[in-house]
Amino acid sequence: MTTPALLAKHLRDVHFGGNWTWVNMRDTLKDVTWKQAMTKVHSFNTIATLVFHTNYFVVVQIDVMQGKPINAHDKFSFAHPPINSEEDWQMMLNKTYSDAETLVTLVEQLPEEKLWETFVEEKYGTYHRNILGLIEHTHYHLGQMTLIKKLVQAGQLVLTKT
Repeated sequence: MTTPALLAKHLRDVHFGGNWTWVNMRDTLKDVTWKQAMTKVHSFNTIATLVFHTNYFVVVQIDVMQGKPINAHDKFSFAHPPINSEEDWQMMLNKTYSDAETLVTLVEQLPEEKLWETFVEEKYGTYHRNILGLIEHTHYHLGQMTLIKKLVQAGQLVLTKT
């Protein structure tokens, strides 16, 4: 299997299942309601905010791989649109999963040598570094989502609702 194919598999697995940890976004979020997704626990980000944040950087990589310039700022990566209904929440999840599939396809199509090229500017490193970093970033925030979900669904440590 080529390196792009392996990276694409890891991207798919963290979003849809089959990874070594047996934790993925789709299964973790399938029974989270919009109210649970918007529940604030302590000073943690909400589940909805973490979903938006992880997908924000998926979209950045899609844009770069489609030849667009980087137009991303960390300060905007937590600023999701309002979620006021189950429909809003499902739309966010559907966009997240659709964007993940788009990125997986783009990564699968990368020539091996492209992985070692600069990702837009030297300061961002290589394509390989960015794709691998995105996978790690998604796993990191997926762990947070999993813990917040457990707290919210158990009704523990909930201080305020937004």
